Amino acid sequence: MACIENPIHRMAALLLLFQLNACGIKSTEENTPEPGIDKNDSTTTHSKLESNEIINSETDLASYYIVIADTGTDYQSISNKLFETNRKSGILIDSMERTYNKEKNLIALPDNDEDELYAGNYFPRRFPSEYLSLEYLRFYKPHSAEKTIALVTGIYEQEKAAESALLALKKTEKKAFKIKAEVYIGCIH
Repeated sequence: MACIENPIHRMAALLLLFQLNACGIKSTEENTPEPGIDKNDSTTTHSKLESNEIINSETDLASYYIVIADTGTDYQSISNKLFETNRKSGILIDSMERTYNKEKNLIALPDNDEDELYAGNYFPRRFPSEYLSLEYLRFYKPHSAEKTIALVTGIYEQEKAAESALLALKKTEKKAFKIKAEVYIGCIH
């Protein structure tokens, strides 16, 4: 695999590599895409790699509604907003053991994390939950600017639940919004 400097692309490459090896799925070069799926259309694929390989399978994607209190590119500012939102809303924070690595300019698991595959890298929140966390918006909204950090307040399976959470959040967080995202939930080990 060629050297991939972009941390998000590196993560996607690692996900693909381990999906192919650990889950017994053949590479996309050996498989014909399902009818109606354009390999170059990022609305139907979750993540594109520089080599045009993709992580995609209808069974590996889930449609979720992501409620976001705010976004920004400055980690310290959005981190302060995380704690402020926690105080105002009472929603618990779950960092998933990730911290901000200044040297890498990346929200990442510790370099010595027990999961050697993701140690020192960003690992996204991928399943429904009602916790505050800082996530890279591009994971949920592929056309977002790189390194845009989203203050996620919840991931929901049902739009009605997300809308209810958004209405409650808007009482204190005027910039809050929700998006519908196709989230990769397939095998990553």
